[in-house]
Amino acid sequence: MSTLNLRRRTAVRAAATAALAAALLVPAANAVAAAPAKASSTAAASEVRTQKLADGVSTARITKLGDHHYALEILYRGHVTAKIEADRHDAGVNANGMFVVLTFDGKAVSWLGGAQRGEGTFPLPDGSTAKVTKVSQSHWTLQVVNRWGDVTATLDADHRNAAVNANAMYIVLEQGGTWSAWIG
Repeated sequence: MSTLNLRRRTAVRAAATAALAAALLVPAANAVAAAPAKASSTAAASEVRTQKLADGVSTARITKLGDHHYALEILYRGHVTAKIEADRHDAGVNANGMFVVLTFDGKAVSWLGGAQRGEGTFPLPDGSTAKVTKVSQSHWTLQVVNRWGDVTATLDADHRNAAVNANAMYIVLEQGGTWSAWIG
């Protein structure tokens, strides 16, 4: 076979392959373009509300992202200073001495002060006891122990803050060992 025929055959095969690919890909591309886009968690946000926080200056902007999934932004003079997200678990933050808990059902609670730090056993506002333990540099646990010695809640702050609504007593435990509890 001559070189010219070999080149011609190669060109014909390449053209046939390109035509086949175009015939197969164009309908698939049109189908993908016609399919509805999936909503991101931000686009799916269904409700937004605001509430004043305990410092009297900051506002919480609470957004529902889904079932048992909420986000909270702390706004101070129009600027976001902190964000927390409660996705099937409560979340909390210490915002310069103002503690904020966002429950997985979208309730936001804040209070000022009461910060404690370090390992040990401490009284809690509801009469139970907090047993605080340092596991490692950025890992602390706090167990809520009732008067009968039963552990009723455990917070595990392992490289991130932990929070809980323990029967209307709210607790925030930071990854550095600072914590606060409040009944409101």
